[in-house]
Amino acid sequence: MQIDIGTTNAGQTIGLPLRFANRHGLVTGATGTGKTVTLQRLAEQFSAAGVPVFAADIKGDLSGIATNAPVTFWDVFGEKGHPIRTSVQEMGAVLLARMLNLNEAQAGTLAIALKRAEDQADYLLTLDDLRWQLQDMQDDRETVCQVYGNITAASIATIQRNVLTLEQQGGARLFGEPPFQITDLMRFVDGKGTVNLLHADGLMEAPKLYGTLIYWLLTELFRKLPEIGEVEKPRLVFFFDEAHLLFRDAPKHLLESVERIVRLVRSRGVGVYFVTQSPSDVPDGVLAQLGNRIQHALRAYTPKEQRFVTAAARAFRPNAGVDVEKAVLEMGLGEALVSTLIDDGVPTPVERVKVGMPKGQIGPISDIQRAVKIEQSALRVTYPAMVEGRRHVWEFQNRQRTARGLETLPFPTASEPAGAITMKEVLAPLTRMPQRPRNSVRGQLLWGIGWLATAGALMLIVAVL
Repeated sequence: MQIDIGTTNAGQTIGLPLRFANRHGLVTGATGTGKTVTLQRLAEQFSAAGVPVFAADIKGDLSGIATNAPVTFWDVFGEKGHPIRTSVQEMGAVLLARMLNLNEAQAGTLAIALKRAEDQADYLLTLDDLRWQLQDMQDDRETVCQVYGNITAASIATIQRNVLTLEQQGGARLFGEPPFQITDLMRFVDGKGTVNLLHADGLMEAPKLYGTLIYWLLTELFRKLPEIGEVEKPRLVFFFDEAHLLFRDAPKHLLESVERIVRLVRSRGVGVYFVTQSPSDVPDGVLAQLGNRIQHALRAYTPKEQRFVTAAARAFRPNAGVDVEKAVLEMGLGEALVSTLIDDGVPTPVERVKVGMPKGQIGPISDIQRAVKIEQSALRVTYPAMVEGRRHVWEFQNRQRTARGLETLPFPTASEPAGAITMKEVLAPLTRMPQRPRNSVRGQLLWGIGWLATAGALMLIVAVL
């Protein structure tokens, strides 16, 4: 089986064999050359072949595919699709530091915050939890420096400011319950793979949030899916649109991590296709792993852009009948240079192709049509727009504790409403204070306050009884 991409002037159909679809790919071209229509064509073809698809819908144009394929809509903000949520603890320090645009020292402080929460078995769910952990580190900086290493008030203040900025961009909605399950991307309807569309229009106002979110989804695929080796068709095809938003200004360790994930996720049966304007947007280490290529027209108005055109032309296996460097500048809308992998993983000679039109609607569906699709989705109950606050915190903490082999916490009873002081909380200073430094004036002062608070609380209980 193969995915039909389009036809040459001679009428030859050019396609991508399904068994090589997990060898990754690249779709490039200048704005307005037909990348979105090509992406819709590929998504439709993969879906019809029984391969689920994930793609970010940057402008809403891809939603038209819902007229010809089963579609699940996702939206971090929960407005135009099912919400995608995770926790600060699960996101991890590396990706969160990227999202918050932190330097190396600030990223180190963030890593300490997550490690301290882990050690305290008080796991961080939301950005508010992270803020409180940072404030507690500031208040107890002497002990934190002794146990985990040096932190500065300036680093904590910067992280706090950047957390506020992320919240203003809507990033706080990414953190919460219930957690997104990556396997929900791999669903089928009547033998067709579901096309999962992430509404990303609002995310474009926070490019680092978008790039980090997409990369987090990719890492979740690598972490959660078992290795299956070579397969007749991919388990999932993952389109990473506007890929340059991940790579731009990314630190070296993150680029190395992306390169490693792309290399290894193939054995999980996942094909990753980067969609961007120029091959130069993708680092060489990643670019070398992308065997299937679709190149729409490029525009070269400067010497630098002309060098990019030459580099793009040399990336294809030569074909005597195609002047690649000339064609890449003169191709019209919907035309592309295509080279895919065939027997034994060898790339085909480049062909100039007219990409086939999708069968579904080109352009977005209406808001009413989208709302109906969301309401009819089988995942509507699994991912509600709102959840009960106290219960979701309890479920998150117990899930984290169970994963680490710790005893679960009982759910607060009706006789212990949220905000009520329990005996455990009253006696907490007796268990916490020995962990405070005894050799500092501040530590001794806190110790005394804790004892006074405990004594006062106990006297109050006795008086009530």
